[in-house]
Amino acid sequence: MHDPHTDLHSEQGALRGEHPGRARDPVVKVQDLAWLEFAKPDLRRAEEFAHAFGFATVLRDERELQLRGTGTAAPCVIVRRGPRSRFLGPTFLAADTADLARLATATGAAVTPLPASIGGSMVELTDPSGARVRVVAEPHPLPALPGQQPLTVNTGLDAARVNRAQRPPRRPALVQRLGHVVLQTTRYRATLDWYLQHLGMIVSDFLYYPGQRERGPVMSFIRCDRGTTPADHHTLALTLGPRDRYVHSAYQVADLDALAAGGEYLRARGYRRSWGIGRHIQGSQIFDYWRDPDGFLVEHFSDGDLFDAALEPGWAPFTASGLAQWGPPASPDFLGIRPGPESLRELGAFGRALRAENEFDLHRLRGLLKVARS
Repeated sequence: MHDPHTDLHSEQGALRGEHPGRARDPVVKVQDLAWLEFAKPDLRRAEEFAHAFGFATVLRDERELQLRGTGTAAPCVIVRRGPRSRFLGPTFLAADTADLARLATATGAAVTPLPASIGGSMVELTDPSGARVRVVAEPHPLPALPGQQPLTVNTGLDAARVNRAQRPPRRPALVQRLGHVVLQTTRYRATLDWYLQHLGMIVSDFLYYPGQRERGPVMSFIRCDRGTTPADHHTLALTLGPRDRYVHSAYQVADLDALAAGGEYLRARGYRRSWGIGRHIQGSQIFDYWRDPDGFLVEHFSDGDLFDAALEPGWAPFTASGLAQWGPPASPDFLGIRPGPESLRELGAFGRALRAENEFDLHRLRGLLKVARS
């Protein structure tokens, strides 16, 4: 029988003339994703879900909620009170303030101080899709919190645990850190090149619509360039679509048991799983996706790939079955085709995108529809 995963692992490289996956002389090289910002009308409800998901609160007042993992980085999610729920933009971490000055000079932006509760300074930019992008340097580190330790596991003939039963508690899967954010854009190529040129990021994997490779990629998994120091397979992922929007964000937890038991904790409290549990192909993460009360898609993950700057991009066809090595099929909710407000917004965007001047044309629409059926 044919293995449906044959040729879906994207270790195969580029063909002559295809996108190199990096800029020749970037302005700066960001080191990580610092935090994400959202607006939501109900901070109490947002905090309640956040605690069940595994975040801890750094700050909460009438206007703002800051959430963190157990590590020492600055808050990884900032929620501001607003009249409607929306994603405000990603914030990346620069190596130092000299890089901020270099980025400001290259773009004509200003270096401004961050609030005292966070510390450091920032440059605010806008990418070609219209997203607000902030780059920060030297925010205050946070004291580490007690973490969730990976379980001692007996693997095959290796008996590391003897005379001890395994009883992982059903409790929130404690978030260790922010891993990545996925964004959809109608101007995929311009937006991709902007991040590579301005922030010095590099592509780990490209995906293209089956039968349309000659037209170029439609999704990229992008990591930070830390030289010989390994970085997450992707800190940012970009995908072509009919409108500019947030897709999901991902947060690392200790191991599979923490992820699975944390999912049972969320399910028992009435929260909705979108897709999981499974293991991805691009990035290899064990994943579990959930919808928060405001409809945002968020992911627990563990055991992701780490690449240094030497690895060249892989290329693979974009298919729904190619999103996971094992696990249930990608759900209609995850694919954005589950009946509801979000799928209606996406459906309404098709016509507007096809009439506008962008990269999402009729051929790309046909390719995207094939992905959902693959």
